[in-house]
Amino acid sequence: MNQVVRAALDEDAPTGDITSTLVIPAEAQATAVLAAREPGVFAGAQVFAAAFTLTDPRVQVELIKHDGDRFASGDALARVTGPARAVLTGERVGLNFAQRMSGIATLTAAYVDAIDGTDSVILDTRKTTPTLRAFERHAVACGGGRNHRFSLSDAFMAKDNHLAVLTAGGLDITAALLYVKAQLPAGMMFEVEVDRLDQIEPVLAGGVDVIMLDNFSLADLRTGVAQVAGRAKVEASGGVNLDTVRGIAETCVDFISVGALTHSARALDLGLDIAIS
Repeated sequence: MNQVVRAALDEDAPTGDITSTLVIPAEAQATAVLAAREPGVFAGAQVFAAAFTLTDPRVQVELIKHDGDRFASGDALARVTGPARAVLTGERVGLNFAQRMSGIATLTAAYVDAIDGTDSVILDTRKTTPTLRAFERHAVACGGGRNHRFSLSDAFMAKDNHLAVLTAGGLDITAALLYVKAQLPAGMMFEVEVDRLDQIEPVLAGGVDVIMLDNFSLADLRTGVAQVAGRAKVEASGGVNLDTVRGIAETCVDFISVGALTHSARALDLGLDIAIS
């Protein structure tokens, strides 16, 4: 976390904050309140705090709300006190992270709320901002979602392009998957994506843990879940939004992966109100 936040601070003030240095007296102190200007779910509290403490270790950050807490418009989320120059220098970086992460958490919570009462689980994807994946996945968890694989090194997950290459070479899918299963480290997730109902049986015969039904209609999702019949976990992906997610969950899939959680979340409107003393 500190490495990423330090890089952001260096990007924003590579040779220092010229405005604060020239305008703000070195001895000036400031108190600032992180305030919500709309309702949401808080995420990135420690990242927000690091933007100030890495700027100047004399800055103190008091967290009023914590990661995963819901808040209303007007609520105070954190209080920052310390040398005014440092508070002003860290302001934008701290806000950028808190707004981005809280936006992801808030959107995730909306999806989780939309499927309340079902047995399905909302998952994130690898559609994240490069170098910020850990922050964005943490925000998903703050919103009540669950994290999918972190990287390509974490799990075996063959998607449509992998299968297209395999079948073009004339390989038998089931035989290829059985070979893969024998090579995988114990406990590593083994998942394969399909986009047609007729692919389900050959993939299940390969011993997969999870089968992803990609861009299936609701009727085909129901058929697919019945066909799998508990022999693997079922993940639905594609065409998922807040209008469709409830219907998808009601087909009894185990997981629903939602790329929009991280690639389309709007930054939440948070502000830092500063009083100089």
